[in-house]
Amino acid sequence: MNPVKVGLLGMGTVGGGTLRVLRRNQDEISRRAGRAIEITCASVRDLNKPRDLALAGIVLTQDPTAVVDDPEVRIVVELIGGLEPARTLVLRAIQNGKHVVTANKALIAIHGNEVFEAAQARGVMVAFEAAVAGGIPIIKAIREGLAGNRIEWLCGIINGTGNFILSEMQNRGRDFAGVLREAQRLGYAEADPSFDVEGIDAAHKLTILAAIAFGIPLQFERVYTEGITRITRADIDYADQLGYRIKHLGIARNTGTSIELRVHPTLIPKRQLLASVMGVMNAVLIQGDAIGPSLYYGAGAGAEPTASAVVADLVDVVRTLTSDPENRVPHLAFQPHALSDLGVAPMEDVRTAYYLRMSAVDQPGVLADITRILGDRQISIEAILQKEPAPEERHVPIIFLTHRIQERAMNDAIARIEALPAIKGAVTRIRLETLE
Repeated sequence: MNPVKVGLLGMGTVGGGTLRVLRRNQDEISRRAGRAIEITCASVRDLNKPRDLALAGIVLTQDPTAVVDDPEVRIVVELIGGLEPARTLVLRAIQNGKHVVTANKALIAIHGNEVFEAAQARGVMVAFEAAVAGGIPIIKAIREGLAGNRIEWLCGIINGTGNFILSEMQNRGRDFAGVLREAQRLGYAEADPSFDVEGIDAAHKLTILAAIAFGIPLQFERVYTEGITRITRADIDYADQLGYRIKHLGIARNTGTSIELRVHPTLIPKRQLLASVMGVMNAVLIQGDAIGPSLYYGAGAGAEPTASAVVADLVDVVRTLTSDPENRVPHLAFQPHALSDLGVAPMEDVRTAYYLRMSAVDQPGVLADITRILGDRQISIEAILQKEPAPEERHVPIIFLTHRIQERAMNDAIARIEALPAIKGAVTRIRLETLE
């Protein structure tokens, strides 16, 4: 049987890794797919750029539409990232009757509904395992391996840069700014790190995971997103003293009446496996009604880990080239006509526990004022940690851990606490989840 010809859009880190994995493991891949898979053309930004790759048999071009329009190409692999021209090129490939493999989480999170509708109408596949958690086969695990479960909730460390920063602050006592500079030097963070440290990258990925887990349309604009830039070494230390670690989590939960979608720093107990995930590694914890909790751990980025997912998608597409489009695995796990219209919960309706840190004047009555405000809003206190003030310092840090309460009540309590004359500056709030 003739090899399946593939065109690459982008020959950067992941594109190069994909080519290397395909060629190194070509015999094994052919045995799994039933046919050989060959990259025959690729679009690049600079034809003269030196590349440590064997490019024999591959036509390079600076025109990505030449790849998308090549009549010999059966599968287009989009690895250029961003929204445009990726969206236009992917839709053009679909219109040309070509299957698509992509690692572009932003494209899927924001334009996935449009892309999948076009693919469904044209009878082609769009595979995107590499868009979430690099080499961890988390899409396939939820969409296929856990198809017999009702997913109750999932949460994950799905951005390696943020996890590297928090890990360094935890393990080496360093401050945020210094670790961020090192992450940029090591290539973990971009010159503009906002997508990573503000949670936008994780929100893209959570959007995709939630759609597959709960059978809802992709709704990136409804994800509550909060970054890690305000986390201090003091917060890391106080959490540690109380038995917790701070992780930047994406959390999706089916409450029965709505779906929670949120990305924010979170205190989790040290005993939880997620608390031990360090450095640039990713991990996703899923609670299913039949399987219970299951954890998926691995490299969330990098040339060959991500290429592993891209090649796995290529194998899946090749296996189904001759199958009836109606009998393929649905893009978002559930049949398109059976997606749920369950709404996304406003953040104010979410119930969680909280870590609160505030700076208060060291005088009698202040603690009573704070606890009265919390009590008036039915906010129960689990623990209080009060530090001695430094010499010549009038203010003392006070830390509260609360039981679960609706965010709306906590917002009101924090506003009233900050208005107390004895409170200096803003109250630091970090949500707390036991993941049980």
